[in-house]
Amino acid sequence: MRLSLLDRSRTRAGRPEAEALTGTIERAVHAEGLGYDRVWVAEHHAVPGIASGSPPVLLAAIGARTRTIRIGSGGVMLPHHQPLVVAEQFRMLDALHPGRVDLGIGRSLGFTAPVRRALRHGAEALDTFESDLAELRAYLADTAAITARPVTGRRVPVHLLATGRGLEVAARLGLPVVVGGPVLDSAEIGDVLSAYRRDFRPHEGSTPSVTVSLDVTVAETDAEARDLALPEAWAMARSRQTGEFAPLEPVDAIRAQPWTSQLRGRVEPSLDRAVLGSPVTVRRALERLAERTGADELMISTSTYDRDALFASDAAVREIVGGAS
Repeated sequence: MRLSLLDRSRTRAGRPEAEALTGTIERAVHAEGLGYDRVWVAEHHAVPGIASGSPPVLLAAIGARTRTIRIGSGGVMLPHHQPLVVAEQFRMLDALHPGRVDLGIGRSLGFTAPVRRALRHGAEALDTFESDLAELRAYLADTAAITARPVTGRRVPVHLLATGRGLEVAARLGLPVVVGGPVLDSAEIGDVLSAYRRDFRPHEGSTPSVTVSLDVTVAETDAEARDLALPEAWAMARSRQTGEFAPLEPVDAIRAQPWTSQLRGRVEPSLDRAVLGSPVTVRRALERLAERTGADELMISTSTYDRDALFASDAAVREIVGGAS
């Protein structure tokens, strides 16, 4: 499998939020040195624990600090944007960083109702998603009534972040997919991806391509890896109580807080679903994942409070998956 990473610019308790952005850039530079294929960033609006709300801006900064690694969005949430503007932004990125830019498209409407109101879009925005996507692709292909500039002579590849029906859309439109979350956890994931490949309709020579995205954390022992994954699992579990996705906290601070049975019942299953452990444990888990999904690419989305441990985990995953492709 090709190997990539998604960094969501997670903030950390007690640290300036800007550090999350510089941390993402530093991680991208590190990943390039390790031989990762691509690095993607995310779009999350007004989420306390995530600093990345504008993928094109962050990608421009990452592109300026790197030379060879592909850069992209995981993803741009199309319901929030005009297709022409998205096409112009990513054509500008491709002009600045030729042949290295990917455009991942998603359809999320926002984290909370106040955020959705601030973005001026409700559920009705989903009704035009496919037509907006078709318009965007027309701009990138220079087949629209107007021309998105700058014209580079290259086509920015489009990927679809697919959940549920999204896989059907991707197959019908001949798009590569990125799959994660509940869809990836499903016992039927093999059948679902087989259906995507079977029903795929090539678009200008495209072929089916599946990227699986999940947290992968490697440490010397399984217990240490579980500790490294705890801050993200804790933040997710707490968000279901507070309605706020909080910054990452140190492991010791989390252990010192009271754990209700409800919290524990959310944290432990979250850790169980992740791929984490020693190199031997993770290698076996990734081999099983490859067998279940036939994935072409693995995109790790790991976050943890300890940045040094995160970089070490990225290096260990690179060794497990193999050398530079």
